[in-house]
Amino acid sequence: MTTIAVYNLKGGVGKTSTAVNLAWCAANGSGRSTLIWDLDPQAAATYLIGKDKELKDEAQSVFTKSVAAQKLIRKSTVPNIDILAADSSLRGLNRMFFDINKKKYLKKMLAALSKDYDRIILDCPPGLTETSDQILRAADLVIVPVIPSPLSQRAFFEVQEYLDGRSGKHAPMLPVYSMVDRRRAQHKKALDDHPDWPVIPYASLVEQMAMKRAPLGSFASANNPVNQAYRQLWTGIERKIDSLGA
Repeated sequence: MTTIAVYNLKGGVGKTSTAVNLAWCAANGSGRSTLIWDLDPQAAATYLIGKDKELKDEAQSVFTKSVAAQKLIRKSTVPNIDILAADSSLRGLNRMFFDINKKKYLKKMLAALSKDYDRIILDCPPGLTETSDQILRAADLVIVPVIPSPLSQRAFFEVQEYLDGRSGKHAPMLPVYSMVDRRRAQHKKALDDHPDWPVIPYASLVEQMAMKRAPLGSFASANNPVNQAYRQLWTGIERKIDSLGA
């Protein structure tokens, strides 16, 4: 089992669309048994592929161990993808992790799910918090969507510097340019500065995910450039996982 966190210090960079589309690629492209764990109290991934009215402020209960995580996992609306849904109770998660004071608490919870899934994808809340610290310790690979702008790129390098300055090894971080419009000079310059970063182009189809409540692979043509970009990104992720021996 490999845990892949989709994380950024900033919000609004395409984390949820990336997490959901990568889950689709894992499950329906690579045939992996796949779970999305929505850790963001905004519950965007839960809205996109979760079934309505399944949870009532229960998401945090798995961290208090009053309910086993396995009991809250449900089939999503997408074939071959399960979901551990989020809700507003996760607003208190930072405080809970602070009070628990166990640095690998989430990592141990994920290990308990390892027999059931090949890939677990974490849709993470923004910020550098107790929750993100747990996530960054637990993940085998961290995907970081980055808008091609100075502030968004700065946020990525801030997290990289933070992790590099912390004792012990950390999971590899893979920055991915998202919402890219090559017609914009700023975006073009950013791509020129980091030509090795994967690129997800801007497309109105991504916005349609919220209306259709589905990943791109469920409704968009396989030949669509943004769909192809996510599949190429997933292929690169699988290669990275193989190189890590995960």
